[in-house]
Amino acid sequence: MKLLEDKVAIVTGSARGIGLATAERLLEQGARVVITDIDKDAAEEAAGRLDSETVVFAGDLTKEGAPETLVETAIESWGKLDILVNNAGYTLDAPAHKLSDDWWQRMLDIHVTVPFRITRAAAPFLREPAKEERDRGEEVFRKVVNVSSISGTMGNAGQANYAAGKSAVVGLTKTLAKEWGQLKINVNAVAFGWIETRLTAAKVSDNTMEIDGERVQLGIPESMLSAAPMVVPVGRPGTPFEAAGGVLFLCSPWSDFVHGQVLNVTGGQISGMTS
Repeated sequence: MKLLEDKVAIVTGSARGIGLATAERLLEQGARVVITDIDKDAAEEAAGRLDSETVVFAGDLTKEGAPETLVETAIESWGKLDILVNNAGYTLDAPAHKLSDDWWQRMLDIHVTVPFRITRAAAPFLREPAKEERDRGEEVFRKVVNVSSISGTMGNAGQANYAAGKSAVVGLTKTLAKEWGQLKINVNAVAFGWIETRLTAAKVSDNTMEIDGERVQLGIPESMLSAAPMVVPVGRPGTPFEAAGGVLFLCSPWSDFVHGQVLNVTGGQISGMTS
C-alpha cells in the first residue's frame, strides 16, 4: 500500500516548479491531486503529463470566490479533502523605500490572504469528518502545509513585501496548529531557501508571468546566480524535487506528531540571498 493511498490533495501553484514536483510526489504515493494554477494551459499540460488521477482548477486565487470554488472542485471530484498545500506565489522585488502600495498589497494578497481563504473554505471538509472520528474514538490525521521562505523567517534585502507575507504565513500556521490540533489536523509550514525555480532563475526578458493582464518580471540578477556556493553550504541551489521532499514529509504519516512547525529546506542556508 502506498503512503498516501486514497488521500485527496489540493496543491496550489502546481503547474510548474515546486508545486508541480509536490504534485508528482503526492501522486507517486497514491494521492489524488487537484492541479491548480493561474495559467490554465500550463495546468492542463501538467495534468496531462502526470498521467495520474488529477483534476484541474485554473484561476486567480486572489479573486472573490476562487478559494471556495477550488475546494469545491476537490469535493465534487472525490467527495473529501485530506491534504492542502498552499504553495502558489510569486515575487515583486524592490527596496522598501521604493515599494508601491500596489506591490506591497499584492504580496500580502497571494502569500497570506489566499492561504487563509483557501484554508477557511476547506475547514468544514477537514474539521467535520475529524469531529465524527473523534467521537467514535478514531484517530485519522489530515494535513495543511503552508509554504513560507527564509525571506520570511530571516528577511531578505529587496523583498520587504514578500518577506512580510511569508512571515505572516508562519503566524497563520502556528495559530491554526493551536486551534486544530485536537482534531488531528497537522498544520505546518516549510521554509525554502534557494531553490531552482522561475523565481530564482535569471531576470531576463522572457522570464515573466501574467497577472491581471500585466506582465510581471520574475528572477534575480544574473550577477547573483554565481553566489550559490558561497550562500548555500551544500554548494548549490536545491531542485524542485528536493524541495518537494520536505512537503511530502509533512503530508505523510511520518509527520503525525509534527505540528505547528516550520521545516527549513535550505541546504544549510541561514540568510537571504543578498545578505
